[in-house]
Amino acid sequence: MAKKAKEDQRKIFVLDTSVILYDHRAVVSFDEHDVVIPIEVLEEVDNFKKGNDTVNFEARSFIRFVDKLSNNKLISRWISLGKDLGRFKVALFSKVVELDAVELMGNAKYDHRILNCALSIKEENPEAKVTLISQDICLRLKAKALNLKAADFQTTSVQDVDTLFTGKREIIDVAPSTIDRIYAKGKIGLRLSKVKEPIANEYYLLKSGKQSALSRYNSETGYVEQVLEKRIFNINALNAEQSYAINALLNPDIKLVSLQGKAGTGKTLLALAAALEQRSNYRQIFVTRPVIPLTNQDIGFLPGDIESKMDPFMQSIWDNLKFIKSLMGRHDKDRERIDEMIESEKITVSPLAYIRGRSLQRIFFIVDEAQNLTPHEIKTIISRAGDQTKIVFMGDINQIDTPYMDARTNGLSYLIDRVKGHKLFAHVTLEKGERSELANVANDYL
Repeated sequence: MAKKAKEDQRKIFVLDTSVILYDHRAVVSFDEHDVVIPIEVLEEVDNFKKGNDTVNFEARSFIRFVDKLSNNKLISRWISLGKDLGRFKVALFSKVVELDAVELMGNAKYDHRILNCALSIKEENPEAKVTLISQDICLRLKAKALNLKAADFQTTSVQDVDTLFTGKREIIDVAPSTIDRIYAKGKIGLRLSKVKEPIANEYYLLKSGKQSALSRYNSETGYVEQVLEKRIFNINALNAEQSYAINALLNPDIKLVSLQGKAGTGKTLLALAAALEQRSNYRQIFVTRPVIPLTNQDIGFLPGDIESKMDPFMQSIWDNLKFIKSLMGRHDKDRERIDEMIESEKITVSPLAYIRGRSLQRIFFIVDEAQNLTPHEIKTIISRAGDQTKIVFMGDINQIDTPYMDARTNGLSYLIDRVKGHKLFAHVTLEKGERSELANVANDYL
């Protein structure tokens, strides 16, 4: 009986600013439990409402969400979040607490006042389990030092990135006749005893002694189909993973592709080459990435007009296009076509913030550095896809440039984990670096 009482204990979650800027609808993510927003969070969110970056969009959306939710009610008192959900309120002030974070750590940071708010809620509600929810690891550590329970926002996080879907498997000791059959017919029925729980569009390296074959599982037909080597815009696959990626990028039945891997594995190059190879199938090629300066300062601090501000962030994309052109002769027609496509904006390279709201009809849409997007952004981009549009997300989940995301909580990991197995989706983790031996040393040892 005592155990049941503990399970039924009331829970109150106090959210800090990082959670709101990560997902403006976070307040409705706690089932039947109550949610408190410190007034300091509203003040911080107000400072982020201007601009075109993701956090600015989340800030504006949250302000509108709270305004609609309150519906002229006093938000400093409990407001119902809806059927089967808990309540919500804004805490205007904190009562004096035994352990005063501001007194101990100073008044200069909003964080310390948010801590005091959570501590005050805890003292006012001794019967409840009060938890501070934050994407800021340092703030969570401070909370724990003050005997306050703290956790990150896990609604959209991946439990274990070490077991994240890679999109590929190696199947050893396959019968020689199976290898012969897939080369002869191009496909085989899925009767491989070693393939347990096959996943749609998963790639298999079938091995029988010295023989091997690259293949993909087609869940629609039930066949394991051979993956043929394909040259795209003068680019050849240098390993099995790249062959898988090219197959996914060229397959018209696969509308959503994610490529995950460290620098130098060929993600951007392959995606651009595949887009150019299929240029006649699409109205336009959009190539974009989120703008995240290494200092996390707004780009407004940078000198020059908007185009010159953006150039450093988009340069890697232009570098890959130049590399593709360098593989062609000076008078090669494909080289001229690339220049014409750029001139006519058939190829558009632009920061993600400046594509917001545009129609994605018959577009080959490439999103680089997708690990710096939130799950909400990933969902928003995909939901804008129109007919005959293909979206490719690329990135390295171990290279996060935003301060309140990590390998578990970023949008790319979320996409791979949640959409695997859908017939429209394919994912490939690229592990082998092909840039140079020196680049591989940096990736593997530093």
